[in-house]
Amino acid sequence: MDRIIEYMLEEDKGFGDITSDAVVEKGMEVNAYIISKDEGILAGMNIIKELFEEHGVKVTFWLSDGSEISKDDLLMSVKGDARTILLLERTALNLSMRMSGVASAANYYVNLVKDYDVRIAGTRKTSPAIAKFDKYALKVGGADTHRFSLDDMVLIKDNHIALCDSPLDALLKAKETTSFSKKIEIEVETLEDAIECVKNRADIVMLDNMDGAEVKEVIDELEKLNIRQNSLIEVSGGITEDNILDYVEYGVDIISIGALTHSSRSLNFSLKME
Repeated sequence: MDRIIEYMLEEDKGFGDITSDAVVEKGMEVNAYIISKDEGILAGMNIIKELFEEHGVKVTFWLSDGSEISKDDLLMSVKGDARTILLLERTALNLSMRMSGVASAANYYVNLVKDYDVRIAGTRKTSPAIAKFDKYALKVGGADTHRFSLDDMVLIKDNHIALCDSPLDALLKAKETTSFSKKIEIEVETLEDAIECVKNRADIVMLDNMDGAEVKEVIDELEKLNIRQNSLIEVSGGITEDNILDYVEYGVDIISIGALTHSSRSLNFSLKME
């Protein structure tokens, strides 16, 4: 994460901040503050605090990660060299605005299902290079991060299955070769494949792009066969705020939503000099 922030700064800086060098007196000490021009859930303050402090800028928190924020809320005060603050401004704001947007989206969906025993999770559909920041923001918003990277667990998807004889074949191969310390999840698209994978005790069976009626049929059949307890059941694909409660009512364990990271709106923050 430190290396990525360093690259962000280098990308923004180019060969130097020629505007600040031209009009801001060298060595000028100033106070500045970051305010919200939006409402939602705050995330990224700890990260940009380190960014400022690593460059000799003093930081005062007014609100911390996970706080509910409103328009005109004071988020952070900074004190230090004016040119340095201006150099860091856009990177700090862009990152915290993005992270707060992801945290806000996650929190919104978590609250939709707060009365049910189900977990909202993100996916790996994150922005390139900043996946760890997106994942941190999901956690701040109350969602599960799902996999951070490919080595977190075995997740057998359609492209893996296409290279095997069947979903069950792929599952059995994974069970033979995977360490006991790693969970195995498999993506299925039919009732028959779901039953076979649950019978063979996949840790998690993901019902991919099934509509509500199909999910209900799977759950009902697993209960009828008395194997529902063998696996966690995850649903993913096509789930929105308008239909999420339908899936919850069927008794699934996990709902993963790629839109939390690939389509969330950044909040709007601003840094003002005194």
